[in-house]
Amino acid sequence: MTAPDRHDTFSSQRLTLSFCEWGQADAPPLVLVHGGRDQKRSWDRVAGELSQSYRVIAPDLRGHGQSDWVSDGDYTIMDFVYDLRSLIMHLAIERFTLIGHSLGGNIALRYAGLFPESIEKLVALEGLGPSPRMLAERQATPITQRLHDWLEQRQKMSDRTPRIMADVATAQARMQAAFEHLPEDLIHHLTVTGLKQNADGTVSWAYDPAGMGRSPADLTHDQVVHLWGEITCPTWLVYGADSWASNPAEDGRATAFRNASVSLIDQAGHWLHHDQYEVFMRQLHEFLGRPSSDS
Repeated sequence: MTAPDRHDTFSSQRLTLSFCEWGQADAPPLVLVHGGRDQKRSWDRVAGELSQSYRVIAPDLRGHGQSDWVSDGDYTIMDFVYDLRSLIMHLAIERFTLIGHSLGGNIALRYAGLFPESIEKLVALEGLGPSPRMLAERQATPITQRLHDWLEQRQKMSDRTPRIMADVATAQARMQAAFEHLPEDLIHHLTVTGLKQNADGTVSWAYDPAGMGRSPADLTHDQVVHLWGEITCPTWLVYGADSWASNPAEDGRATAFRNASVSLIDQAGHWLHHDQYEVFMRQLHEFLGRPSSDS
């Protein structure tokens, strides 16, 4: 694992959000966006390798890691997109490579559709969101029922508080149970970087447990697909063969993109960049090629 070279913060919608950097400040910029219930330091291994060629930047999304939580627990994907835009403006970056995992991939795809001229290359690790089948099932439910379900879910989530664990060892045991196939050193790293220390010496996961619901105010699927069609840069959509996520090459979603390739990595699940790190990085380097000198 490679620790970041620099840590800093920026402001977005009155929140103070955290980010870190690896590599030379004058190298071509590359931004990594983590997924839900994750944090920026989960990219350490990927960022360390990429920092040989890039200025690598990774933010903590609002409600995650060292970034502020919102008071009402309402986290919309477009708020995350706004935060990413705030970071890019804070750093005065004109053009960059963008990589996102899961929720981070969803954010990255929307950003690239809104600001296609600013993206050199784009990688989304299982970032397209719900499959067509899941969307059809959702749409088959009357809107009044969906809103009632959302209200009930919000009421339950508003009472959630961070899980309190006695110590790092307890947290690591939970992480190991959830990801038993990952090596112990990676489990330890993901644990210690994903925790916050409480005043009484206990620890909790560093994300807002009240913020995991889906907002009914989000863009429609047709609007999201329209944004995908606005992306002009080379795009790599990568999936794990053992993941629950639907392959966009098979379900038709890949056709919405102008210039996208789809890859399936064997013996990998949703966290494919951890499950098959060497395979993923080899294919990532092949896709990225040499950084552009004018980035």
